Amino acid sequence: MAAKPELEFLDYKKFESQPIEPVKGLSQRIIAKIPGSEVATRILEFEPGTDTSPNGVQIHDFWEELYIIEGSIIDLELDEEFTSGMVACRPPGMRHGPWKAPNGCKIYEVRYYAK
Repeated sequence: MAAKPELEFLDYKKFESQPIEPVKGLSQRIIAKIPGSEVATRILEFEPGTDTSPNGVQIHDFWEELYIIEGSIIDLELDEEFTSGMVACRPPGMRHGPWKAPNGCKIYEVRYYAK
């Protein structure tokens, strides 16, 4: 498997903002990704009012570690709000989401496979 690129500190806004369909207001800035895999480091951006219900509950086969940089998201299944400064570590198979971000949210996320 190819490695992620070597990068020194850069403004994250230098990475293209890519919409995540079919959710209106949800986008990502991929900082580094291993081609052909879900292994990635990215910034998720929720515009105010974003609702990820069209994607439903998420379950995947990789680890996911997150840090809420600013704003907040509300997990609609748990009916719980998560705010800036909070972190999460989700093992493969863990159910999570969908979310709403009434005031917007920015999240740093790392995805990886563990042997």
